[in-house]
Amino acid sequence: MFPYQSGNYPIPNPYYRFVSQGQYYNPYSDTGWPWWHYPIESKGSYRYSPPQLLTFVLVHGSWADAHFWDGVAAELRSQGHTVYTPEYAGHGSDPNKKVTHAMITKSVVDYIKQLNLHDIILVGHSFGGTVIQKVAEQVPDRIKRLVFWDAFVLKDGESVADELPPQTRQGFEQLRTMSKDDTIMLPFELFRALFVNTASTEDAKLFYKSVSPEPAKPLFEKLDLKAFYALPTPKSYVYFYQDNVLPQGEGYGWNPHMSTRLGLFRLIVGDGDHFTDTRTRPAYLALKIYEASRD
Repeated sequence: MFPYQSGNYPIPNPYYRFVSQGQYYNPYSDTGWPWWHYPIESKGSYRYSPPQLLTFVLVHGSWADAHFWDGVAAELRSQGHTVYTPEYAGHGSDPNKKVTHAMITKSVVDYIKQLNLHDIILVGHSFGGTVIQKVAEQVPDRIKRLVFWDAFVLKDGESVADELPPQTRQGFEQLRTMSKDDTIMLPFELFRALFVNTASTEDAKLFYKSVSPEPAKPLFEKLDLKAFYALPTPKSYVYFYQDNVLPQGEGYGWNPHMSTRLGLFRLIVGDGDHFTDTRTRPAYLALKIYEASRD
């Protein structure tokens, strides 16, 4: 459904010495330093880590479906990883938009159980962060690590709407009222400015063709997350600093506002926005997810 280009950003071969920073500026490191490198032995040579093959379950967010991950999943599989991309209630081929957050969570839990998946890296994007929070409560013994990519990490008793700036929330409420089936459809101008702000106009229009109305109710449901915050599951956060969906600072944003709620966590940063890189640079995004997921 989503055409993509593999680009020139493959997940590094484990025997490469390092990946150069290249054209991607990282505001969290000194100019000229690589984003990461392998530890150096006493004689100055790099110590190489053996490849680690992982099992990923990638959970999409709002205004998307399982095809959101097509390019990223293909890149991860090309490296030998096992990848699953469940599609949850109210999305994709499901015509029923009158779903609840519990129904969405059950979709993913049932998927994991039916395939008898264990030792998984459970990845959530955007709204999908709230989904993996609730999924983790139900199948903690099957999860190796939780990875949140520019994803909501709600506090106990919060809804996604509680974390939106007042103007954005009011806009969503108006769009919800205007719909005939309790959904929210993003106008192109809003999608362009917030979700694909680094894309070309042509790509933005192409991406928008995949957007469908989002069930509104789950975005406004307050979630009981006491069990989630008692879990010892390892956690990571992938933060793309050009993501414009939430304003950075003033009590909003992905990192550190959301990420630090995870307690002890691994932080991986990148330079993309909310949607674009899944289509235009899937290998680059796959790399960042892998960095967040490996031991």
